[in-house]
Amino acid sequence: MPNLSQIIKEGTLLEMEASLPEVSSTSWATFMTGVNPARHGIYGFMDLEPGTYKLYFPNSINIKSDTFWEILGREGKRSIVLNVPSTYPAKPLNGILTAGFVAIDLKKATYPESAYQYLKGIDYRMDVEAEKAAESLEALAEEIDFTFKKRREAFLHFLRAENWDLFIASVTETDRLHHFLWVALENKEHPLHSFFIDFYRKLDGLMGELSEVLEKDTGFFIVSDHGFTGIKQEIYLNTYLRHKGYLRFKKEPPASLEEIAPDSRAFVLDPTRVYINLKDKYPSGIVSPGKEYNALRDELKDSLLNLTIEGDKVVKEVFCKEDIYAGPYLSYAPDLVILANNGFDLKGSINKNDLFGRTIFTGAHTRNDAVFFVNQKITPPQAVNIIDVAPTILSFMEIDSPSLDGHNLIQKN
Repeated sequence: MPNLSQIIKEGTLLEMEASLPEVSSTSWATFMTGVNPARHGIYGFMDLEPGTYKLYFPNSINIKSDTFWEILGREGKRSIVLNVPSTYPAKPLNGILTAGFVAIDLKKATYPESAYQYLKGIDYRMDVEAEKAAESLEALAEEIDFTFKKRREAFLHFLRAENWDLFIASVTETDRLHHFLWVALENKEHPLHSFFIDFYRKLDGLMGELSEVLEKDTGFFIVSDHGFTGIKQEIYLNTYLRHKGYLRFKKEPPASLEEIAPDSRAFVLDPTRVYINLKDKYPSGIVSPGKEYNALRDELKDSLLNLTIEGDKVVKEVFCKEDIYAGPYLSYAPDLVILANNGFDLKGSINKNDLFGRTIFTGAHTRNDAVFFVNQKITPPQAVNIIDVAPTILSFMEIDSPSLDGHNLIQKN
């Protein structure tokens, strides 16, 4: 990656912490707002309708805090925001936006109409068709390659043809590559190993093209919403709760969480969110707030921290909600959030019989090795979190943002 090698010489490259949980919807919402989930309201790709066990899919309308491009828009700044996840449906802004996954309709994903017409005209792809992986990994590789080709075409068009103060270009093909083809990275004999490496060469080419267009004093940031690692084993947390007697369903196999039995004390939502079945909060809640609630959380926390497979500890840390979140939507937060040790992919499936298993995925998210780069020499703080990106960019653009939870990272030497 010669372009990246040259770019980072001119700035500061740091490891960064993703959100908790380290799921893309939560991390991207934190990235774009600069506040924690108890303020922006997004805890995962799926959430519960209040007072029910019914799942719904949060989207841009459910994000409770302003994005930093909305803040900039009020200051007369024009933004181009391309392929950022969790921005569907597209909201009007001073500029252009086309949403990243999960987006199901390009027209609803894009603002304004002229941008939609351009994207439609080049056969732009909102996301990789991951279903191709069931056909073959080779078919998925072709899909990743084509989608990235169209992504690059759109990025460079808008970068060169439009006026902007803020330009965000998100590449999500790397996520698909890592989830499905991490095995090809680790095994040099794999038939798609070269494809994996060549994809990063193409990505490096794009970074070079993007940086060449920028004027010398333009801020250039590189950010990821999480890191990645290979999967040793998937662990099905609701199965774990069932085995331990914390969770039961009215029928087997359950069709949905709505079939939870009334004597259940806890359940899990993807990927690592544990909810206590509280009285007066859920229809079949049996756990009393206060002493009983706290004792059950402590019991679950200790139990999860002692979960092992073949002598390896599965769980690195378990967080109570009030220790990691603060804000008006704290009551909707998971009661516990689990951080796995690298190699263990925690799942919230409700109908797995076995505690451990494997699926088509070979790569999983990590929290502590997301990426932060800025093309300035800065004195790095003790810890960098994705919540710090928005206030840092706003500060770079000389916009005050005292109401955000994150910190400005650009403290010059």
